[in-house]
Order: sequence, then C-alpha cells, then structure tokens
Amino acid sequence: MIRKFLTAAVVALATLGVAQADPLAKDVFGSAPGPTGGAPAAIGFYSKGCVSGAVQLPESGPSWQAMRLSRGRNWGHPELVSFLIGLSQAAQQAGWQGLYIGDMSQPRGGPMVSGHASHQMGLDADIWMLPPASLNLSRAQREKISSQSVVNRAGTAPSGLWSGSHMAIIRAAARDPRVERIFVDPVAKVEMCNAERGNRAWLRKVRPIGNHDYHFHVRLACPAGSVCQQQDPPPAGDGCAEAAEWIKNRIDPSRVKPAKPDPNYRHPRSFRLSEMPRQCQAVATAR
Repeated sequence: MIRKFLTAAVVALATLGVAQADPLAKDVFGSAPGPTGGAPAAIGFYSKGCVSGAVQLPESGPSWQAMRLSRGRNWGHPELVSFLIGLSQAAQQAGWQGLYIGDMSQPRGGPMVSGHASHQMGLDADIWMLPPASLNLSRAQREKISSQSVVNRAGTAPSGLWSGSHMAIIRAAARDPRVERIFVDPVAKVEMCNAERGNRAWLRKVRPIGNHDYHFHVRLACPAGSVCQQQDPPPAGDGCAEAAEWIKNRIDPSRVKPAKPDPNYRHPRSFRLSEMPRQCQAVATAR
C-alpha cells in the first residue's frame, strides 16, 4: 500500500513538473502584460498563432466603441485596427452611428482562456449586429449591454432586426482587399444573396456558419512582413447555394448525415506552449 501511494505521488509530482515546465499556451498568452515591441507581424495560423507588435484599438472613437473591455481583447495587427476604424466610418455612411467592436485578439494573440479557437494572429474581429444607440457607453455599460440576433428563433429566416444597413456594412467589409473571409449566419448570407443586384463577387468571401447571428466575424489576409500559414481560398462562386442548403438542413435535420468526429481534433485551449510555432513561444515569453 505504501509503495502504491509513493508511486502515485511520484507520478503526480512528475506531471506537475511537466505542466510547470511546459504550461498551457492559453495561460501564458492570457497573462501576458502587454504587446511585444518591434515591427508588427502575424505568425502561424488563425487557430494556432500569435502576433508581435500588436496595437490596441482605442476604447472609444468618433465612430466606434470596443465592447467587453474586461476581456482585454481589443488588440490586433495594425492592419486590423486600421480596417476596423475605416469600416466604422462606412457604417456611418450606411446610417448607423458607428460600430460596436467585439473580440479581436489578446495583446500577443495566442489561444484564449475562454471562447474562440481562432482570433490568435491579430487578424480576426467580431462586429456586433447591434446598431449603436450611443458611442458614449461607460465601461460598466459595455459589460452589460448585449448584441441582437438578426435571425428568427427557428434559425430559418431573418428577424425583424435585419436591415439593408447590415448588408451595406458587410458588403463594404467584403470589398476591402485586405479581407480574407467574413463569417455570418447562413440566413443573413441568403438575404444578401437575394438582395444583391449588382456585382456579386464580394459574396464569395461571405461564408455561412452557425452562432454568428449576433455578430459577424471578419478575418484579414496575412499582411506584409508576417509569417502566416495561408488558408485555402473560398470555393468558386458566390456560395449562395451552400448557404441555402444550411437553412434547408435546419428545417429538416434528417437531411444531414451525422459527421464523424475527428479523433485528432484538439481545441487550441489544450495546446502546450511547446506546441505553438517556435516564434510564438518567443513572443509569449518576451519581456
């Protein structure tokens, strides 16, 4: 019995030693005191990467407010910050006061302690579907206010909150050459497909995905001076038929064949620091 107890204790101590020597990446990046200096660079991949030389989106501006400030996720590559400020100005042209900006990245990117699998290279941002009623919200108000869903409860049609302004803002984002993809609920995608009467090329970047009815997610392409793993380009065409299939499957789930889970998938929150790109290990621990 004593031998079993000692063996278990040795194993526990060894495991603790490994964890201390090779901590979870989310804990290291989540506790980083601020960004690194030097030239800005996105490193790795959107779901396994980091950012050096990140800058902070100011908490408030003439056409935006960063939300949920307690999360410390209003950081990104300078190209992302520039893009968001420009898009907030486009939102004013569409009739809104500006934009409420949700999660971007942590000061050094990397995996987060909660939520997203992506948002790691300072090139992703969530933009609320809620038209701002005020751009003078306090920090406390920004923690309590919630966005709005532009999809009905069944997930099959737009809610009464969807508007042409939403489409104008998303279209402005998609037409920016820096944008790689935009993720949005398939209902919103179909609405835009049906409404577009001009050049439909921008619709290719707008990809249908679940849980994106309260916000849309913008992803930038790899900027100059960065070391990114490139994402495969979107499929050819405007993608409208694919989005329509999503809605048909929601109406009749029996049409969907159960997908086999990937036995090799791991959420980025489980990555150890040693499993991150080597440059990101240096970014995470830089002083």
